[in-house]
Amino acid sequence: MAENKTKPTSVSVDDFIVSIDNSCRRNDALTVLNIYIEVTGLSPVMLGPSIIGFGALHYVYDSGREGEMPAVAFSPRKANITFYVSGNVEKAESLYTRLGKYKKSVACLYVNKLADIDLQVLREIITRDYARACQTLSPSCAKS
Repeated sequence: MAENKTKPTSVSVDDFIVSIDNSCRRNDALTVLNIYIEVTGLSPVMLGPSIIGFGALHYVYDSGREGEMPAVAFSPRKANITFYVSGNVEKAESLYTRLGKYKKSVACLYVNKLADIDLQVLREIITRDYARACQTLSPSCAKS
């Protein structure tokens, strides 16, 4: 079976964020980082070259493939900030209605800049997604 490509690295999250060229994206990444730290109580970890994750969960697919993934994560990419979130959070539809300007796929929320959205709603989405992960996926959700 193929090995997961996105793994924890020893790269410093702070060093990664400081290296972001776009000052708006860099500042937004710092704001989002602080929201995740406050919500989870966990230290961030770099996964691959650009994903910042919190917590860990072990998964096993029906095919037998298994691995580890973060309980919650985001990535300050050049085009947008990508939030890896489930659409299955409690009252998700009402939250997204109030969020502001964004795009969404099955497992990702894309935001161009934080000024386009309501940060309190984003915080609630992250909080509910983390709670969902802790309850249904059994990751290591202990506050460190």
